[in-house]
Amino acid sequence: MMESGVPACHTCGGEVGLDVHGEPFVACRECGFPVCKACVDHEVSEGRKSCLRCAAPFVIELPTHDLDRDDSGNKQVTISQPNEPADAGIHARHVSSVSTVDSDYNDEYGNPIWKTRVESWKDKKNKKKKSVSKTEKEVQAPDDQQMDQKQIPDAAEPMSAIIPIPKSKLSPYRSIIIVRLLILALFFHYRVTNPVDSAFGLWLTSVICEIWFAVSWVLDQFPKWYPINRVTYLDRLSARYEREGEPSELAAVDFFVSTVDPMKEPPLITANTVLSILAVDYPVDKVSCYVSDDGAAMLTFESLVETADFARKWVPFCKKFSIEPRAPEFYFSQKIDYLKDKIQPSFVKERRAMKRDYEEYKVRVNALVAKAQKTPEEGWTMQDGTPWPGNKTRDHPGMIQVFLGSTGAHDIEGNELPRLVYVSREKRPGFQHHKKAGAENALVRVSAVLTNAPYILNLDCDHYVNNSKAVREAMCFLMDPQVGRDVCYVQFPQRFDGIDRSDRYANRNIVFFDVNMKGLDGIQGPVYVGTGCVFNRQALYGYSPPNISSLPKSSSSCSWCGCCSCCCPTKKQPAKDPAEVYKDAKREDLNAAIFNLTEIENYDEHERSMLISQLSFEKTFGLSSVFIESTLMENGGVPESVNPSTLIKEAIHVISCGYEEKTSWGKEIGWIYGSVTEDILTGFKMHCRGWRSIYCMPVRPAFKGSAPINLSDRLHQVLRWALGSVEIFLSRHCPLWYGFGGGRLKGLQRLAYINTIVYPFTSLPLIAYCSIPAICLLTGKFIIPTLSNLASMLFLGLFMSIIITSVLELRWSGVGIEDLWRNEQFWVIGGVSAHLFAVFQGFLKMLAGLDTNFTVTSKAADDSEFGELYIVKWTTLLIPPTTLLIVNLVGVVAGFSDALNKGYEAWGPLFGKVFFAFWVILHLYPFLKGLMGRQNRTPTIVVLWSVLLASVFSLVWVKIDPFVSNANAQNLSQDCISIDC
Repeated sequence: MMESGVPACHTCGGEVGLDVHGEPFVACRECGFPVCKACVDHEVSEGRKSCLRCAAPFVIELPTHDLDRDDSGNKQVTISQPNEPADAGIHARHVSSVSTVDSDYNDEYGNPIWKTRVESWKDKKNKKKKSVSKTEKEVQAPDDQQMDQKQIPDAAEPMSAIIPIPKSKLSPYRSIIIVRLLILALFFHYRVTNPVDSAFGLWLTSVICEIWFAVSWVLDQFPKWYPINRVTYLDRLSARYEREGEPSELAAVDFFVSTVDPMKEPPLITANTVLSILAVDYPVDKVSCYVSDDGAAMLTFESLVETADFARKWVPFCKKFSIEPRAPEFYFSQKIDYLKDKIQPSFVKERRAMKRDYEEYKVRVNALVAKAQKTPEEGWTMQDGTPWPGNKTRDHPGMIQVFLGSTGAHDIEGNELPRLVYVSREKRPGFQHHKKAGAENALVRVSAVLTNAPYILNLDCDHYVNNSKAVREAMCFLMDPQVGRDVCYVQFPQRFDGIDRSDRYANRNIVFFDVNMKGLDGIQGPVYVGTGCVFNRQALYGYSPPNISSLPKSSSSCSWCGCCSCCCPTKKQPAKDPAEVYKDAKREDLNAAIFNLTEIENYDEHERSMLISQLSFEKTFGLSSVFIESTLMENGGVPESVNPSTLIKEAIHVISCGYEEKTSWGKEIGWIYGSVTEDILTGFKMHCRGWRSIYCMPVRPAFKGSAPINLSDRLHQVLRWALGSVEIFLSRHCPLWYGFGGGRLKGLQRLAYINTIVYPFTSLPLIAYCSIPAICLLTGKFIIPTLSNLASMLFLGLFMSIIITSVLELRWSGVGIEDLWRNEQFWVIGGVSAHLFAVFQGFLKMLAGLDTNFTVTSKAADDSEFGELYIVKWTTLLIPPTTLLIVNLVGVVAGFSDALNKGYEAWGPLFGKVFFAFWVILHLYPFLKGLMGRQNRTPTIVVLWSVLLASVFSLVWVKIDPFVSNANAQNLSQDCISIDC
């Protein structure tokens, strides 16, 4: 552990160490940037002799021969001998221990199994260290020659920067939030102290709903207290890791693409996503693409074969002419001048030929789709006549096929292509497969065995790479020594094609991606949204960030919001003993994986080997020695001890259906199980361990997808998200109580996660509040008493604060007012339909064990523009909003009829009632427009429901008899009684 007063290195997280005078080591006299000897040693050996912060030259010369590096120059995690100069803090991964019985992990001779494995692994590293040191000594240039080398100025500079929102925009925004809080307090004081006795039930219901809405607003608003923007410097990334004449030192990236049903997720869409990945602007040997076929469909496999063949032409074409986007379907469909910025005379000719080749490729893929429409009785057979192993989609072995890359296939110009791997995990009856989360975890293990890139980028099958430099954008954060150490993932916003300009169902979700996510980036980072995310593989393994022990005692940031002290006044906290901080962190059950590498440095050789065996790699990661050894390689790469010929066999083993049994997969490691929205849960667990995430918004959108744009599919998509939130709320991972005590999850970040899991419950007060206007109009009662001057000022102030808050939010975020209004409308539409169903289904699942099977949302494949926008597919989700529309329309008619009957004095109270009714109708207007369909063709079932509900409420209206006053009604009844009929 760090001694008190010795700062931590900002590059590796270890101690900076002491100099010959016993003082903390200082490499830069200009700014005092804390860097340890080992890291300075590494910088000097790489030719960089200036401070990372201020670019001032280092004042001392350090030897460079004792640094442990691999062939690419990256530092390795080693388990060193007690007498070796060990960098105890370098790349240490903090995890909680899992105790086991020694006998469970001994071989037949009684020796610990892992003692032999770790010893062999350590010996290989030591040999490698000696060979590297020897090579360095041979090629090391004289000191005077090194001093003469010119330093690249950009190489030592930060590769990204935070751009705070200007105070002229942010200060008024924060001020109006506080003012709105005060107005809300006064408003509720008035509402509670002024009940409406004549309509006490309606008044009480409305007050409860309004309090819930106020709480929801607080949960949604305050995580946006410190929004920020970020900018990246791709030129600095290249200057640091891509020097001319030297191999690229950029980190490798494994791409994950998930698909299930090729009938609902057309193979052509998946193929375009794969082609855009293979053509990405990144070193070829650093890119691997894994396609998970969770439906074991032969159609997906065959389409991938065609895609691999077409990639040999498409990839060199993209890189030669630097086209964007690099998904052919979307590139050729662009309605822009494709000659812009193209200077090669051959471009037009080659583009025309490529477009012809792509059309022929589409014909072949579409022919496969047409063939797959009807499955043969005997099942599918492959070209060699053998049966397709996946004929039984729920009972088939694991399948892996490697295309391109290591197979020796090159493009038409003879250049190497990225690796493309088809994966279909094993499925057997009686095993729980955990849907998408299970498929992603299988890809984590397969990729670790075959390529083991330190970073993982996952995409949905319909999200293609729209910006070929997107991976470089993420590396500006992840590979920055000052920023990337504690970053678990870099999240990109989702952008969509195929949506009409008005975006009537808020498919773009602009408010969430351009407002909420920017706010979270200023705290601890954005939530994980399931796609378009670059992960640090070590974070997926359940490790905590290297400098987790320094988080609780940070004096430079606010413990509540995580931002600098300029936003919140902070009180100077007394320094806490680092040992106590470490003990507090270990008490919590937040760390999943295996052990803290810094701990075992304090033990002797025998104790260390025994400790490793006791801490149970296999119980955590499963029974695969190749995979477990890969988890120890923080900088990635396939272990040297592995025979390449056995890799595929080992990869098949790690995707077997029983591999995760009695392990931590899905509990603490990888994508977390327990919710259909595994993305929120996975990101939440990482933030609880102390990691932070980054929100990256390049000028050109990094990824684009196909949205389910028609009303029915959109509501089903929202239902799935809401049900996942309800499942998290009812689980042990609920943010209301999970993860307290360690101080690793910021307070505002917790509020944001609470908001993500409680928002479906807003549907209950929302549907009640939307019904109150119609009830008031039909009964002649109202939820608000006669307003005084003070009450009028409160209502006016509340409405003005709501409007001003929205305007100021639009001002700093750049979101348009139309997008804000669409978001508000669909909040009501989804709240009274999908969210309501999600709440009931979530409780049914918990209480009765009734699980809901969700179908995959169909992706638009209609050739006509917005072809699916006007399709209305009947679903029970349409019933509640349809009912609310009819009730409020009937109520408005009844209210006006009643006012006409009563005279002038009835028009005043009518205004307030009709105002609220119109508020409901305006918010449900996109829903009403969607029901009308194209050319006003409303489905017959909708007409029948409308007539039925209208008849019911008409009968209720007649029963209430609003045309007749109470006195007249009594007279008429007396007259009727007195007449002898």
